[in-house]
Amino acid sequence: MIGYGHQYIDESDIKAVVDVLKSDYLTQGPFVTKFEQEICRITGAKYCVSVSNATAGLHIAVAALELGDNAEGITTPNTFLASSNCMVYNHVKPVFADINPVTYNIDPIEIEKHITDKTKLLIPVHFAGLPCEMEKISAIAKKYNLRVIEDAAHAIGSQYADGSYVGNCKYSDMTVFSFHPVKTITTGEGGAVTTNDEKLYQKLLMLRSHGTTKDEKLLTKNPGPWYYEMQALGFNYRMTDMQAALGYSQLQKLDFFKKRRREIVAKYNKAFAGMKYLRAPTEPKEVSSCFHLYAVQIDFNALGKSRSQVMQELRDQGIGTQVHYIPVPTQPFYKETFGYKDGDYPVAEKYYEQELSLPLYPGMSDEDVDYVIFKTKEFFA
Repeated sequence: MIGYGHQYIDESDIKAVVDVLKSDYLTQGPFVTKFEQEICRITGAKYCVSVSNATAGLHIAVAALELGDNAEGITTPNTFLASSNCMVYNHVKPVFADINPVTYNIDPIEIEKHITDKTKLLIPVHFAGLPCEMEKISAIAKKYNLRVIEDAAHAIGSQYADGSYVGNCKYSDMTVFSFHPVKTITTGEGGAVTTNDEKLYQKLLMLRSHGTTKDEKLLTKNPGPWYYEMQALGFNYRMTDMQAALGYSQLQKLDFFKKRRREIVAKYNKAFAGMKYLRAPTEPKEVSSCFHLYAVQIDFNALGKSRSQVMQELRDQGIGTQVHYIPVPTQPFYKETFGYKDGDYPVAEKYYEQELSLPLYPGMSDEDVDYVIFKTKEFFA
């Protein structure tokens, strides 16, 4: 089976984890700091806080902003649940703005339509690794005095239109990455938050570790080296040294991962150009995506087969596919809690009805890629 995504683990990754297992520290050790510093080096951000997963990162990123209970935040309907759930965790009402039909990212024009006097936060999501129009989104944020958290779960290694790397926080207060096994690099489970704001950095450090600190500059008193203070209600969201060692090793292969993903996408795009029922994803020439997903649009009605049929028939040929994503406002919780209904976000809902993600990961051989192309074209023929 050629799955839609898969981790890439080699001997250097295995050695990195084994070395930690043989060391004195399994958690809260030196590799956590080393991993965070490497993310800063790659992205250009000043600070990085590693966490147990990206959902945890989004949770504490919103918490660190202290927006209040009557605040609203805007994000995209075309994302995983965590992008809006992190607002709900913090008593911020999630509002959605429809997507651009070409990029599948949140549309800046739609963002402005939903801003009210309660809007305090924007969470743009770099879907499939393609950077959002952050220059426009940043300008909107400045115009209305809004905070910005980039959900870059898909986008480590991707580059903005100006050539700089996603995560440098030049357009936002914070950026959140995911290191789940199907993402560009993995730590098993894991995530990270980058920022250029020292106060937010200190707050994130506390929130990921029960709201406590031992930093002498922040303590209200200091009776001895054992002393710590709980200064906020925090969580246990720390990353282990084993995960961090794996992540550091994976970061050394980031350029290779990006290059290989883009090679596969280029091959797919060439093979699928002009197909009757299938439309390949579009990458604006000014940005550089790391392509976490290869999300195609298929006219299932014209094809005369349901998506379930297509997925099963491809699976019977050894090709795994997936759907990204069911629009968040159409989920029962969001309908019942916030009153959203089907049809509220027509562009995202139409996109969802035709979406299918084909296999894309750096461990695919040329033969694997050719096989996916051959069987997909044969199917649609």
